[in-house]
Order: sequence, then structure tokens, then C-alpha cells
Amino acid sequence: MRPSKRDELVEKALKTFYRNGFHATGMDMLAAETGISKTSMYKHFATKEDLILATLKLRDEKFLDWFVSRLEQLAPTPSEQLIAIFDVLTEWFAQPEFAGCMFIKASAEYQHPGHPIHVQSAEHKRLLLDHITKIAKAAGTIHPNSTARQLMLLIEGATVTAHFGHTSNPAGDAKRAAENMLTSTRSKE
Repeated sequence: MRPSKRDELVEKALKTFYRNGFHATGMDMLAAETGISKTSMYKHFATKEDLILATLKLRDEKFLDWFVSRLEQLAPTPSEQLIAIFDVLTEWFAQPEFAGCMFIKASAEYQHPGHPIHVQSAEHKRLLLDHITKIAKAAGTIHPNSTARQLMLLIEGATVTAHFGHTSNPAGDAKRAAENMLTSTRSKE
């Protein structure tokens, strides 16, 4: 099935916002980058912020689907998946179009906690945390909620570090920290 004009616009806008940021990307730039007129854009979205929310929703769906799928492909058991998280991150960071986390960027540009774009960005992180918590529970970790939160800190730190390019293998560094953390937790059982 051929994507609708609206879907096509959201897909193209996602790439433009991801590459250039939200405030730096104006409607004129979007029209030039997407090949869709501003008039057509405004037929589908009343405001630029409505378009941003649609791109974040699409990014959330695509990223979480890809992330969960890759975890399941790389590691058959929940315990292995807790570590494979960082192998998935290595793959993401190696993608030529990698430019950091779109949700971290969005929440930085729309900092008020009540702003819809900030709320949607936080929701993506909550969904990711929920999935990791589910894996931690299935793995039988003694404190699955705190384990998941600690893994999220390692994920976020690795993602920001990869974006800055300060180290050659931030996901590998985070993986070693996760292995140490999980070993330490198991040794207390």
C-alpha cells in the first residue's frame, strides 16, 4: 500500500528534524527538504509542533520495534538480553545517519515538563524503561525495577557519549559496566 501524503511528510520530516534539530528546522526548510509545499503541510498539521509530535510518534514506534526485535534476535534468554542491549546500541551508533537520541534532543529543545513535545519524549523513555523492567523481571533479577533504571542510565550515558564521539566504543564500555553491575547483584543473592 502506498503511503499517504501525510505519512510521507511525517517520514521525511522525521529525517530532517533528526538531522537538523527542531528549532533550527523551519517550515521553509521542511518544504525544501520534503518536496511538500507549506500549504500541503498545513493541511495535515495545524502547527509545526503538531508535525514534530507526529514525527516523534513515528520515531518511537520504529525505534522500539527495531530495538526489541534486535534484542530478541541477538539473545534468546532474558538474562542474555540484558547484556545484548549494548550490542544493539553498538549497531545503532554505527549507523551512518546516527545523530544521537531524537528524544533527548526534543526534550532539550522543549524543556518545560508540561510541554507536549517534552511529555512525548519522556513517554518514549518510559516505554523503553518498562520493556527493560519486563526483561529484568523475566531474567529473575532480585531488584528488577532498580536494575532496569541502572541499565537505562548506562543506555542514556552511552548514547550521549556516542553522539559526542569522546570514546571509540561507548556501548562496549556501558556493556562492561552492566556486566559488572549484574554480576555484583547476582553475588548478593
